[in-house]
Amino acid sequence: MWLKPEEVLLKNALKLWVTQKSSCYFILQRRRGHGEGGGRFTGRLVGALDAVLDSNARVAPFRILLQVPGSQVYSPIACGATLEEINQHWEWLEQNLLHTLSVFDNKEDIASFVKGKIKALIAEETSSKLAEQEEEPEKFREALVKFEARFNFPEAEKLITYYSCCCWKGRVPRQGWLYLSVNHLCFYSFFLGKELKLIIPWVDVQKLERTSNVFMTDTIRITTHNKERDFSMFLNLDEVFKIMEQLADITLRRLLDNEIFELDPDLQEPTQITKRDLEARAQNEFFRAFFRLPRKEKLHEVIDCSLWTPFSRCHTAGRMFASDSYVCFASKEDGCCNVVLPLREVVSIEKMEDTSLLPNPIIISIRSKMAFQFIELKDRESLVENLLMRLKKVHANSPVHYDNLKNEDSSATMCGDQKFGALKLSQNGNKADKETSPLPNSEALIAIFHQSGTQSPDSRMSREQIKASLWSDHFVEYGRTVCMFRTEKIRKLVAMGIPESLRGKLWLLFSDAVTDLASHPGYYGSLVEESMGKCCLVTEEIERDLHRSLPEHPAFQNETGIAALRRVLTAYAHRNPKIGYCQSMNILASVLLLYAKEEEAFWLLVAVCERMLPDYFNHRVIGAQVDQSVFEELIRERLPELAEHMKDLSTLASISLSWFLTLFLSIMPLESAVNVVDCFFYDGIKAIFQLGLAVLEANAMELCSSKDDGQALMILSRFLDHVKNEESPRPPIGNHHTFFSDDQEPYPVTDIADLIRDSYEKFGDQSVELIEHMRCKHRIRVLQGHEDTTKQNVLRVVIPEVSIPPEDLEELYDLFKREHMISCYWEQTSPAFQHHDPNRPYAEQYLIDAQQFTNLYKLVSPWTCGAHTEILAERTFRLLDENMDHLIAFKGFAICLDIMYNGEMNEKIKLLYRLHLPPALTENDKDSQSPLKNPLLSTSRPLVFGKSNGDAIDYQKQLKQMLKDLAKEKDKTEKELPKMSQREFIQFCKTLYSMFHEDPEENDLYQAIATVTTLLLQIGEVGQRSSSSGSCSDECMDDVQTEASASTSDQDSVFADMGKIPQRYSQALSMTEGDWTVSLEHILASLLTEQSLVNFFEKPLDIKSKLENAKINQSSLRTNEMSRQSE
Repeated sequence: MWLKPEEVLLKNALKLWVTQKSSCYFILQRRRGHGEGGGRFTGRLVGALDAVLDSNARVAPFRILLQVPGSQVYSPIACGATLEEINQHWEWLEQNLLHTLSVFDNKEDIASFVKGKIKALIAEETSSKLAEQEEEPEKFREALVKFEARFNFPEAEKLITYYSCCCWKGRVPRQGWLYLSVNHLCFYSFFLGKELKLIIPWVDVQKLERTSNVFMTDTIRITTHNKERDFSMFLNLDEVFKIMEQLADITLRRLLDNEIFELDPDLQEPTQITKRDLEARAQNEFFRAFFRLPRKEKLHEVIDCSLWTPFSRCHTAGRMFASDSYVCFASKEDGCCNVVLPLREVVSIEKMEDTSLLPNPIIISIRSKMAFQFIELKDRESLVENLLMRLKKVHANSPVHYDNLKNEDSSATMCGDQKFGALKLSQNGNKADKETSPLPNSEALIAIFHQSGTQSPDSRMSREQIKASLWSDHFVEYGRTVCMFRTEKIRKLVAMGIPESLRGKLWLLFSDAVTDLASHPGYYGSLVEESMGKCCLVTEEIERDLHRSLPEHPAFQNETGIAALRRVLTAYAHRNPKIGYCQSMNILASVLLLYAKEEEAFWLLVAVCERMLPDYFNHRVIGAQVDQSVFEELIRERLPELAEHMKDLSTLASISLSWFLTLFLSIMPLESAVNVVDCFFYDGIKAIFQLGLAVLEANAMELCSSKDDGQALMILSRFLDHVKNEESPRPPIGNHHTFFSDDQEPYPVTDIADLIRDSYEKFGDQSVELIEHMRCKHRIRVLQGHEDTTKQNVLRVVIPEVSIPPEDLEELYDLFKREHMISCYWEQTSPAFQHHDPNRPYAEQYLIDAQQFTNLYKLVSPWTCGAHTEILAERTFRLLDENMDHLIAFKGFAICLDIMYNGEMNEKIKLLYRLHLPPALTENDKDSQSPLKNPLLSTSRPLVFGKSNGDAIDYQKQLKQMLKDLAKEKDKTEKELPKMSQREFIQFCKTLYSMFHEDPEENDLYQAIATVTTLLLQIGEVGQRSSSSGSCSDECMDDVQTEASASTSDQDSVFADMGKIPQRYSQALSMTEGDWTVSLEHILASLLTEQSLVNFFEKPLDIKSKLENAKINQSSLRTNEMSRQSE
């Protein structure tokens, strides 16, 4: 690698470098101690310095210096990790530069010319995609060279960034370098002659956290299945941890949560990911979570600025966030002021005159005749240009019909038919669609099924009017559209409970579903038309749950409400088939329909399912489980006494799952739960977390005295059942979840307004950033928990089927899964991504294809046959691929391997026999049987034949009896194995010869197999001549024995080449095949006559050592294979 020339004094480096080559202008040097076999003290000392010091001398073990004759100043111009690499640079210098330097008279001109040439070479290399994306290309290129040399990954393993740090081993820190790549965390240290390499795949990380130990106050701890590693002494630990968090999150979700997870477009190609991309993703995630915007929104600018806030008569400091379709503002003081401006609502963006009082101002005007003034904007020109470009694009994609606004009164009150920005537009602009769409409900169900209260209705209605009046005053000062100023004042109004007349409309604004509604006129109607009448599993589930949705409410005791709910749920399942329909969606949708019009309720459901409760509504409800895990941590932090009493907080988490999935709607009286939904739409999931903590705190004393989980459930259920809303204008609705109708004495009632107020006062300090960070941390734990569950279930099924020890079987499963992962790491177009489906049964979640199986076979199979191993692996795969889908699961792989390691001789021979019959031998033949379906032959242990004093051995009686026994066993099996043709028998023999290669008893085995081959050939010939279609008769065996004995006595040589058949037998095998056949019984009986063969197949085999070697070599095997393919 070429280096930017920098002058150094050679005398300072003489003790660290050894000159290998020199010319009049260049010197090639080797790092002292590198490549010295003795490991002398000087080399160890230099190695220790290399590990500890971050110096230019530590670039690589080889370097080339530019020297000007007579000068003591030298310039490094190249470095190399290997001798071959540095020699290539040396040869280039000799061929391209040396002959031209002699023309210069001035030494300084020589130095300038060489340095200019080297800089030009570096500029060429810097244009490569790996270097140009980094902030410091030169240093990154140096780190990349070392990373590739030290860890030998394929080129597809993209290095993201690197850091100098310490890795703690017990109480001893090891100074070295941490490399973060797309799939792995790697650490390298060379200290006092000891080299340390750590490779941790991100997919193996089970916990990533910041912690401290006795010696360091701040460390990063990485926990895998059986180890913990601490890293510290980072220059910027915050940055390192965020990058690690992003890499772990992306990799785990990409590989383990591919059910609904979709990467950002910039991260779809892992080989193109850079550190900057990860930082941008983290900022994007925070932006979308904070303002609860659609996932497709991409953040473009984050700029410090100040916004004029008319209610406080001053400019409020904060940050502007500009994305594809939004301009948002968040004050630096949390909760002081937030603004969301959809570009669809923006009329103009203009620059104002720059003054000392208003530096770099811009004005953003919206359609409701409001204007937002931002000042102190850096790079204002570029920002305005980009905003105008995006504004034009948004208006082109979604035209705004301003004519519809002409007759609207901008000062309309909220309690009448008021304008909500785009909301009114969609109603007016979509009349044609509504006339043809089957949407009978043009108003909220609660208005159709009006209920009057029985107790003091005037008092209740007056409270509603007071609330409505407070909101009306608020709108005048803070704005009435989606672009309103969102302050602490509005949060207090929400906590009091939104008036029913405004509830649906404010839900639309707070969730920004109003923008989706306005941007997609006619969309819901078309979905309803397309989806209604279609019958599938999803629609059956929806029909089953329709009458379970708020059955106590009159709206859903009527076909009008049921039909509307059916349309909304079916349309959403049609819109988003990845989610389809999940239980609890019916409860959410029914409540939305009570307070919003049907089309509005649909878009509210979209907002909840797709951005406000991400990953909640899918097969594994990963999002809900992650939030339960976050909730457990919050309980430990905020309610330590309760956590101390309830050692296993998973009990509380299981109880609280429905709180999150249904937003308390299923376990709290409806008139109280809707106030919780108010807070949810304004504050997002934070409102549910803090209310959950408030509920637990209110019951902490009783929970601490509870004796079991059942009692804890009863305490919480009874409390939530008695949370009332005294200010509700509607009468209480009977609760279907009431457990305690026979209470001895009245249970104390809790007012929902008091409970919500307590939740904000005591637990409202949880920031969105903190919750998102905790979600990221716990998502790792939840996903790995699912993987552990899958593993344990697979092992539980397989363990009874095999003799492999459970701990070894677990190691084998890890290898099987890792082989799948490696394909996902480095083969981005690999179908391996499709081989993992979390929705499948546990045993089928991970499947491997033929190439992956071959790699595993080479690593762990005891039947290695040199060059023939790959062929045997392919045949084994075809044999195990019962359904011909070119994939096999772990169970089949483990049972097959168990036969090879632990099966009796007849089981092993039967497996080998099947490997040389279709479908294993011939790919195109249809698979009729698995080798593992029928009962394997189970004969008694083989007879031991001894040879003494050179006496001739008479096998006839024993073979006759053996054949009779085998024939009886064959009759007991479900189906007889087909006989082997001569062509198949040749392949069978080749495999046996290959298996014996390099065995300690190689000569004896070749002698024995030669004898057996001769015997079997003669059996086949006799059978060919015989008119009998069954097994050879006793007479056949008698005829064969004499010839076999003679051929055995003549056998005096073995086969040097495992792939060759000896000449005398090759001639016999090459004869016309005809009806020549031999059966499994013949082969097994013949093999049993040779003690060396019996010993070979019956000798104990150690799978542990194979598994240990496989763990070490699995990645390098794939790397070498990919290197060969690229060549």
